[in-house]
Amino acid sequence: MSSKPVRKELEPKVPTDLRRALATMPKAKAQWNDLTPISRRDFVSWIESAKQSETRKRRVESIPSRLASGKRRPCCYAIVPMNLYKALGSNMKAKAQWSDLTPSERRDFADWIDSAKESETRTQRIEKACGMLASGKRHP
Repeated sequence: MSSKPVRKELEPKVPTDLRRALATMPKAKAQWNDLTPISRRDFVSWIESAKQSETRKRRVESIPSRLASGKRRPCCYAIVPMNLYKALGSNMKAKAQWSDLTPSERRDFADWIDSAKESETRTQRIEKACGMLASGKRHP
């Protein structure tokens, strides 16, 4: 049986607007501190994936009450973009490598794809990600 070394997850950089929102509610701040680094990264990625400033503002404002009510992940936040999920389904080598990635490595790919502003760029990144995964790469 081979064991993989456990990699310590990096703390995400907390955006200023989220830091301010958490400061307004001590219970939410305590919940935030109790989350795993991956959970905190999911919240930060969910905020930063907003395309419009109003959406970002709504998301940031909703987090303290979500945390205070016991939520540990942003609602409806897909770890794997649907288009990537479908592309992996048609590339067995890439799919096998994806299954072998750590959660953090998967998020690196998903974040890289989601950070593209244009739909066409996201599509190109999905194709490139599948190629990288099929060749054994673990990071975009």
